[in-house]
Amino acid sequence: MINRRTFSKALGLGTGAAAASLGGLQGLSTASAATQNGTKAPITPPGTPGTHTSFATPRQIKAGLLDIGYAELGPAHGPVVICLHGWPYDIHSFVDVAPLLATEGYRVIVPYLRGHGTTRFLSSRTFRNAQQSAIALDIIALMDALKIEKAVLAGFDWGSRTADIIAALWPERVKALVSVSGYLITNLEANKQPLPPKAEYAWWYQYYFATERGRLAMEDKTKRHDLTRLVWDTVSPTWGFGDATFERTAAAFENPDYADIVIHNYRWRLSLADGERRYDRLEKQLAARPVIGVPAVTLDAEHDPFTAPGDGSSYRDRFTGKYDHRTLKGIGHNVPQEAPTAFAQAVIDVDHF
Repeated sequence: MINRRTFSKALGLGTGAAAASLGGLQGLSTASAATQNGTKAPITPPGTPGTHTSFATPRQIKAGLLDIGYAELGPAHGPVVICLHGWPYDIHSFVDVAPLLATEGYRVIVPYLRGHGTTRFLSSRTFRNAQQSAIALDIIALMDALKIEKAVLAGFDWGSRTADIIAALWPERVKALVSVSGYLITNLEANKQPLPPKAEYAWWYQYYFATERGRLAMEDKTKRHDLTRLVWDTVSPTWGFGDATFERTAAAFENPDYADIVIHNYRWRLSLADGERRYDRLEKQLAARPVIGVPAVTLDAEHDPFTAPGDGSSYRDRFTGKYDHRTLKGIGHNVPQEAPTAFAQAVIDVDHF
């Protein structure tokens, strides 16, 4: 999940448990009245989380090292928003966000990250690498394959980190950014230093994955299922999701590369697994904590155990462009699925900064 140093055109319709009818909208600031060329940003109508339960069958496209599976909604020539999920989640984190944005005329792309869902490596010989720069380059390759020059990037968890990296290193590809938990770019040297015990406690699975027991658990279908469900329960304590909601996402964990990608990601962050030399230059740039100059909205969730204290103050200096920070009351870690209205509104607003 997130960087420990920061602590830091069809839809299937269905019913779902409502966490809150406003989906966290009460946490929005006055910047939701953002304007672009004198035009006020539209206000997303309040919706009920869980209204939508599925996407149409994911599309596939060869991009870089991968055959990427992705959902797409909205007009083909609309302004593009790319929504990026985290761990242990998948594209269904955006199942309510995407139609809200599509209704406003956005072309919404929601890809499975490497090792998830229908995304596959093109070659069996490719190292199953999950270091941060490799995942970011996957999204650049996807944009190139889809002939998308520039997009709003919006993500949480691994998705926030990926979006932050692209905004920092390739700002010409990013129109604006929505990042849950703020600045999540990993600094390997900083990650070697211990956090306060209470903070370390929240990262139990990261240390579990550093062991052979943890790797075996991720490779075992039943143990993987139960472990990821436990993470959902603990990091989203106020979200009243049902079994069906979790199972839809858990299907994405059956990807043959899932265990390798997850284990490598967390071991790499603790300097317990090597990355690849081809990414060394990018990782050196990221270790310098580059600033993000594109327009940005950062979101913190009140009940997310990984939300840094200080209402975004710990990373405020990393955002040098037009900026707003919002705290979502009553919401846990899976922000877009728990608070789709607030998340969609952040995307619309930042696009009008």
